[in-house]
Amino acid sequence: KLARETSVQEVRELYREFYRDEPFVRVVDNPPQTKQTLGSNLCLVHPVIDPRTGRLIVISCIDNLVKGGAGQAVQNMNLMLGLPEGTGLGAVALYP
Repeated sequence: KLARETSVQEVRELYREFYRDEPFVRVVDNPPQTKQTLGSNLCLVHPVIDPRTGRLIVISCIDNLVKGGAGQAVQNMNLMLGLPEGTGLGAVALYP
């Protein structure tokens, strides 16, 4: 439960500020769908506030074959080797 009453717009702006420099995280205004992340290393984040309970609910979507698997390994390797985080992740090939 949130410590004080706040608007969902304020919460989303806080999330946007927090993830501002993260190349693969997008804070979105509408509930994300997995098809929006297909073949990408993106994580779509959608914070909402339950009007009944005042609790913060955060919905996120990833493509688990990229962000959850091989793409995460490549991203970690890039960081370990001092390469730009997104090297090799801009255009992931998909088999139809």
